[in-house]
Amino acid sequence: MANTFVPGAIWPDNNGVHINAHGGGVLLHRGVYYWFGEHKTEGEAGNFAHVGVHVYSSNDLYNWTDEGIALSVVQDDPAHDIAAGCIIERPKVIYNAKTNKFVMWFHLELKSTGGYGSTSCSGIAISDTPAGPYQYVRSVQPNAGKWPMNVLDCHKEAVCPEVQETEFCGGGLPAHPDEINLLGKNFSAGQMARDMTLFVDDDGKAYHIYSSESNSTAHIAELTDDYQGHTGKYMRAFVARWMEAPAIFKRQGKYYWIASGCTGWAPNTARYSVANSIWGPWMEVGNPCVGEGADLTFGGQSTYVLPVAGKQDAFIFMADIWNPENAIDGRYVWLPIAFEEINTAPGIKIAWWDKWDLSFFDK
Repeated sequence: MANTFVPGAIWPDNNGVHINAHGGGVLLHRGVYYWFGEHKTEGEAGNFAHVGVHVYSSNDLYNWTDEGIALSVVQDDPAHDIAAGCIIERPKVIYNAKTNKFVMWFHLELKSTGGYGSTSCSGIAISDTPAGPYQYVRSVQPNAGKWPMNVLDCHKEAVCPEVQETEFCGGGLPAHPDEINLLGKNFSAGQMARDMTLFVDDDGKAYHIYSSESNSTAHIAELTDDYQGHTGKYMRAFVARWMEAPAIFKRQGKYYWIASGCTGWAPNTARYSVANSIWGPWMEVGNPCVGEGADLTFGGQSTYVLPVAGKQDAFIFMADIWNPENAIDGRYVWLPIAFEEINTAPGIKIAWWDKWDLSFFDK
């Protein structure tokens, strides 16, 4: 039985097999942790979804039991939204106490697009039990026909035909996203949604946070009471800041947002921001990582921040070390978050540990 975390190492499950839950998140339900993530296969083909979303359970966070495939892709219908060969990324699951349903959201790219495109959307699936199986509900491009709370006059102007007909898929734009009006371009069909996370606040309100407008700008969108749709209330954040891999958590009334830049599978410098409300304003602080390797997030990319039950101010930064040439060999970096004040602002610090355990939070 393991009793430590070893970041970047092979992490065997109860069967001795390396855990296969990439880009994932963790749900705590009735004292049990459930780790959901992308099931990868060997080689470059493993970057596409050929199996689905894997789930593991644990009572201590060190040792994980394979619970199987929570959401399976569809093998016999190539036109299905989640047909084998589509892209499923960053699955997150939250529990809805009103409906007694477990709700999964994930970034979805349809198989028909052959990769990342302007139809980037979100998939939704539900289950009566935490480990599933989950039933696919639908895909959605968020907030079709809705303007954000911080809409600008320029967004409501007509989009020029050249922009309307051009597919921008990230990695650079010919001009500022407001100049070419990507928000207006996607107004009718719904906004582009890529890297994402879910956050449930203390009042039970849930939010869908995702990279939009060709990855240039983040959106924060309120979910309906059943967590299966959007209310139409949303706002833009970090306009033209090119942030991916959002991880949101709350501590002592403050909201924290950790993200990466946009460099594909390659690691880059993490950044974090703080706010007094989920709606902002968000204040960018800087790189939360410190020490050797901090400039590249120790080789990883954020995926989730995990609150540890039963311990005060105990949060684990979860990140992925991607291996696009052999996707199944991606590794996990779990590191403790320390808190300190930086110029009177609440600050966080993530340092590398070759090995550590939960007693870190008892200091």
